[in-house]
Amino acid sequence: MNQLDPEEKEILEAFEGGQTRRAEDATATKKRHQAYAEALFKKDARINVRIASKDLRGLQKKALAEGIPYQTLVASILHKYVEGRLHERGD
Repeated sequence: MNQLDPEEKEILEAFEGGQTRRAEDATATKKRHQAYAEALFKKDARINVRIASKDLRGLQKKALAEGIPYQTLVASILHKYVEGRLHERGD
């Protein structure tokens, strides 16, 4: 398990000690967030892109290291770029 910060340790201890309870609207909140996730990850379009074989091999190696299919990695990279969460490093 990763190291927990003090707040996370406090939450875990409260949970394990039976000091927590479910929020009244937990079921509705869970359903709402599931709908958000389904909409976000719905893959309903297909593209065909030509890239250099060296780049494809690099993507495949990185995906293998992450334990995911390379197509999933490519889709994730594109999604992060479109959402503005993927930026060039200023090395």
